[in-house]
Amino acid sequence: MSQPQQSTIRNRLLKVLAPDEFERLAPHLETMPLAIRRVLIAPNEPITHAMFVEGGVCSLIADTSEGRVEIGMIGYEGFIGVPLLLGTNRSPHMALVQADGVALRIAAPELVEALQVSSALRSVLGRYVQSLIVQVGQTVYANADANLEGRLARWILMTDDRLQGDELPMTHDFLSAMLSVRRPGVTTAVHILEGAGMIQARRGRITVLDREKLMELAGDTYGPAETEYERLFEES
Repeated sequence: MSQPQQSTIRNRLLKVLAPDEFERLAPHLETMPLAIRRVLIAPNEPITHAMFVEGGVCSLIADTSEGRVEIGMIGYEGFIGVPLLLGTNRSPHMALVQADGVALRIAAPELVEALQVSSALRSVLGRYVQSLIVQVGQTVYANADANLEGRLARWILMTDDRLQGDELPMTHDFLSAMLSVRRPGVTTAVHILEGAGMIQARRGRITVLDREKLMELAGDTYGPAETEYERLFEES
């Protein structure tokens, strides 16, 4: 199997690595499909691989007494397996594919070894962790303060950012689980956004029609995490 070439990589973390740092990882990277609903990291189970997302969207999910709720979202801007960077090999949270795609995965021991010898790699991945912490904080804020329509608008914007397309694969049942609300509430919120001309909803798909209106509805629940990511990597 040929190793990936940095010039064709889409993952933003791998792209900003210096060529010699990328070459350190490249022999250990293998392509893996991301099929929707696939569990990439199971709660409280050893993490065997880290995954640099090339395409698709993955969710970090907390299991609560009231059901599952999404606490973070990862696309081609990030990687899955943050606990490995932080010195542990498991997490209480699940990593689940929410939109089909592909990733480059590396075995946990290989990544840990690379981190031990490369301060540059630790710096790049550490900056990503900072951006993810801000994103999770914004999710907490959104869940606590925003109405359902605003939370849905933020979720659509974040998914759209990562898929970079106007048509997003999502069902009302899945949105209900991600936003931790009942399905009828999601259906009502989708109808409100559609009635305002922000989206068009079809079975299993939502098409973004007006990002500006979605951003206005989401308010300051959307934007700070995205701005922080760009700030952290603007000089890379």
